[in-house]
Amino acid sequence: MVKKSLHNPEDFKEIINRISCLKENSPKKWGKMNVSQMMRHCSDVLLVPQKKVILPSIHSVFRWIGIATKIEMQIFNNGIPRNMPTFQKLIVNFECDFDAEKKNLLKTLCDYRHHFENGNLPRHHELFGRMKEKDWGFLEYKHLDHHLKQFGT
Repeated sequence: MVKKSLHNPEDFKEIINRISCLKENSPKKWGKMNVSQMMRHCSDVLLVPQKKVILPSIHSVFRWIGIATKIEMQIFNNGIPRNMPTFQKLIVNFECDFDAEKKNLLKTLCDYRHHFENGNLPRHHELFGRMKEKDWGFLEYKHLDHHLKQFGT
């Protein structure tokens, strides 16, 4: 079973192409966010491994759940369940400009790639615990894939 990763050039290009296909009126299949809010959320999530967004500490029970989820996703290569809770800091419930958010997401994605190529990804995530480079590439791909499917791309 092939596991896609933002660190794989073909998978990275696929994500870029899928983002480029988004339209301002792309209908959502589930969730509360519109397409502009989703792109802002994805940009914010990509800022975590760039150390530009710092997540708050969480209770150890939730961290163990996060670590178990990370392991399960890696073993079974499954996706993120719909309507999963997220850190309050990453919730986008305000209006966003479509063109600005699309441009920003593409830039943030390239900035993430630069951090990866320079070995600047953190070794810890507040929810998922210890992280290797392969973990970041896999989980960030899965997160983007989840939200792009949410809007039909």
